[in-house]
Amino acid sequence: MRARRSRGEGPAVIHSLLRPTARVLPRAPLTAGVALGLLVAALPRLLPDAESQLLGLALLRATALAFALGLTFLLDDPARPTTEAVPTGRQVRTWLRAALALPAAALGWCAALLLIPQAARPPLADVTAEAAALTATALALAAAAARRSSETRPGRIAVQVLPVLVVAGILLPERWGLFVAPGSPEWDAAHDRWAAVLLVALTLWTASVREPIRRRALRNGFGRGMLRP
Repeated sequence: MRARRSRGEGPAVIHSLLRPTARVLPRAPLTAGVALGLLVAALPRLLPDAESQLLGLALLRATALAFALGLTFLLDDPARPTTEAVPTGRQVRTWLRAALALPAAALGWCAALLLIPQAARPPLADVTAEAAALTATALALAAAAARRSSETRPGRIAVQVLPVLVVAGILLPERWGLFVAPGSPEWDAAHDRWAAVLLVALTLWTASVREPIRRRALRNGFGRGMLRP
């Protein structure tokens, strides 16, 4: 009976966290990232004869980077020192933040794709895979910074590292590169590498959002103390 009750408590706990989690999301950087990305994607609509696929790809990559830079601040939490020992683990709270923010980012990305004129659109599935990998990398960097430090604003660390990684990717030789041009013989191979980047980023994210052993013990002790008569 106890196990059945524990399983039933999960959705109730998550439901109770939805509203407070939504209130503490860092809306300013998230909104700024999406707004900047959409502004960049809208540039072809303001320029005459902007129907180059190379231009469309460059603008969508810039849009994806703007979105990702905004998402590096997702885990910023000035109240972090007071929430480390609460009964609900950091893993649940972190995944919930991502679940609340990513749908809005996905909608923004769909809008960005539509803003690019049809003649200037690169292969949409491939460029969306690039955007997904950048987003996962941004979140993984923020989660790693939060796990390995007591920083209440890990976004300040992640937002500095992500552009460095992007520049490194741009400077790679084409045969190992990520940011290749449409029509390049390396296009398909580059997107295999993007898939690998996505997999590594998701692995790092999953490992980084887990509760550190010391905090897990503290939280479990807190929970047992609350259950004592």
